[in-house]
Amino acid sequence: MTVVGLRRDRRTSSGGTTRESGAQPAPPRRQLPWWRRLARDRTVLLLALPGMAVIVTFQYVALAGNVIAFQDYQPYLGVERSLWVGLENFEILVDGDPEFLRALRNTLIITALQTVFVFPAPIILALVLNSLVSNRVRQTVQSILYLPHFLSWVIVVAVFQQVLGGAGLVNNFLRARGWEPIDIIGNSDAFFALITSQVIWKDTGWATILFLAVLAGIDKSLYEASAVDGATRWRQTWHITLPGLRPIIILLFILKLGDSLTVGFEQLLLQQDAVGLGVAQVLDTYVYNNGVVGGYWGVAAAVGLAKGAVGLVLVLVANKAAHAFGEEGVYRA
Repeated sequence: MTVVGLRRDRRTSSGGTTRESGAQPAPPRRQLPWWRRLARDRTVLLLALPGMAVIVTFQYVALAGNVIAFQDYQPYLGVERSLWVGLENFEILVDGDPEFLRALRNTLIITALQTVFVFPAPIILALVLNSLVSNRVRQTVQSILYLPHFLSWVIVVAVFQQVLGGAGLVNNFLRARGWEPIDIIGNSDAFFALITSQVIWKDTGWATILFLAVLAGIDKSLYEASAVDGATRWRQTWHITLPGLRPIIILLFILKLGDSLTVGFEQLLLQQDAVGLGVAQVLDTYVYNNGVVGGYWGVAAAVGLAKGAVGLVLVLVANKAAHAFGEEGVYRA
């Protein structure tokens, strides 16, 4: 019996409600008025209220601060008395400022590397973990892989320096055997590969949680039916597992596009002194160095606002493309 045949049999034979049985469809349930739903769910709403207050305060009310992008903002004057300059702060985006272009180039390179290498890593890891027969081995491996996520970037960078730095474990091992040490931490040519490997090591294990949850929800009888039809493990993965993962992959990829120009502020700021601003300056650190450190608040706010606008456009375009391929995406059409 094929997978399609199995699905058809389950739709027509399970539950005992087929067309031939003459069963009438159940009448639609009447929806309660909104005030009754509020009274019914008041406990849950009260529990969610603190979290909603934090989101509204720091995610929506804070959007009013973007007015700084149109001012020569001075902290001691405040928003009310700072001079309005219109679009003057945005001229840096079109005049080709070398520092800004360098930060934009590095951001795009890191974004491309993370899209190609970091985004698929948890999918591959989830498929590998799901293939393990022993639940005890699977849980042990999961627990080990989850641990780096709970470490701060300060600790992660320190660990990599202790292992790959000039006086680190690897170079001490090479020196003890008379070999030349490898300059990795302070090598600007290897910096993009270094930060990509740091992100993979830190966050891949944690990101597998969603994919493992989806894999656990795939009907096991589909695999059994395909095995009866002679499908190999690879064909089961291609025709059953990946289609089951496709909705969550598309959803996470769309959300990733919206955040694509945010490539790790703390991680890069901690390593700028080792390799210099030539490769470690991205848009987020550019905003920090020019706004908080340099005092050019209006320019920094303009760059941040433009970055957010680009992310919004990417999400809308990607979501429209998902609808074209029959997927729901972030929101329905």
